[in-house]
Amino acid sequence: MPTYDYECDACNHKFELYQSISAEPEKTCPECKKKKLRRLIGTGGAVMFKGSGFYQTDYRSDSYKKAASSDSKSTSSDSSSAPASSASTTPSSTSKKSDSSAKSGGSGS
Repeated sequence: MPTYDYECDACNHKFELYQSISAEPEKTCPECKKKKLRRLIGTGGAVMFKGSGFYQTDYRSDSYKKAASSDSKSTSSDSSSAPASSASTTPSSTSKKSDSSAKSGGSGS
């Protein structure tokens, strides 16, 4: 349901009213009780993303995105200078174990 802006021509009272699209526009001012109320033409409703289905980081400012990209670049250059770990020897040792088990398993009949 949209929010409509109203203004009274008699007392210049301005306010917003939350009402259905199909509802008739209000005619009586809540302040002076005269029938001089009119609905103002607004800029329209903007799309607002609220709720748990949206991530906070999806709509960041440009300055935040620049700082985050420069931070990630400095982090990736630090990790490239790190020494290689012994993880490269691990896959070859596991493949030798699977080869020996395959040889012994095939002669079981």
